[in-house]
Amino acid sequence: MLRSPKGLATALTWLLGAATAAHLFSAGAGAYEQSWLRGFAGSTSFDDLELGLSPALTLLAGVLQFLTLLPTIVVFIVWFHRVRSNGGVFRPDVFTLGRGWAIGAWFVPVANLFLPHRIARQTWRASTQRGPDGSDRTAPAALLTSWWAVWVLAAIMGRVAGKTYMAAETVDELLSAGLLGIAADLVTVAAGVLAVLFVRRLTAMQNTMAAEGPYARA
Repeated sequence: MLRSPKGLATALTWLLGAATAAHLFSAGAGAYEQSWLRGFAGSTSFDDLELGLSPALTLLAGVLQFLTLLPTIVVFIVWFHRVRSNGGVFRPDVFTLGRGWAIGAWFVPVANLFLPHRIARQTWRASTQRGPDGSDRTAPAALLTSWWAVWVLAAIMGRVAGKTYMAAETVDELLSAGLLGIAADLVTVAAGVLAVLFVRRLTAMQNTMAAEGPYARA
């Protein structure tokens, strides 16, 4: 049975916007931290740094990211399952995995780097109207591919930045870790923007399929 993804897409757009803003704030906090740390000697230990505004901004950025992350993940997975289920109604023949994988694929280590993309690509194809003559066609998927590639890059960079920051003991090491963290935040911002565009585009494609049927107008 078809169920409109429009309401979920609207909520998800707002949540992705909030999460993206949190990462943008984090990048700003990181830039401030860079200027603050340059006031100390490069060999100064982390434990010997004088506390100031920078640690407070970093903490606030982390809180904002945490508060926006969980609801965004939950609503995204619910939306993703919804559009996959609709795709199975439109064209069940294009899928190689059951619709339960639209949820499970995100939680399988390593496989979560490629299985959700496969499901998204098949859903994209299933949500594309056929030609007026019944011919099969696929809407250009550059947006989907770009979103996934940038998202994976952001996830990897964020994990590396976090581990590097936790291992830093001197100002020089903190500066290097901070630069990587800023880069990770900015790539995450780009991934968030692409995610909004992807969600809105796929939702629109499914709404068109539901309203007009499987064949495009001549």
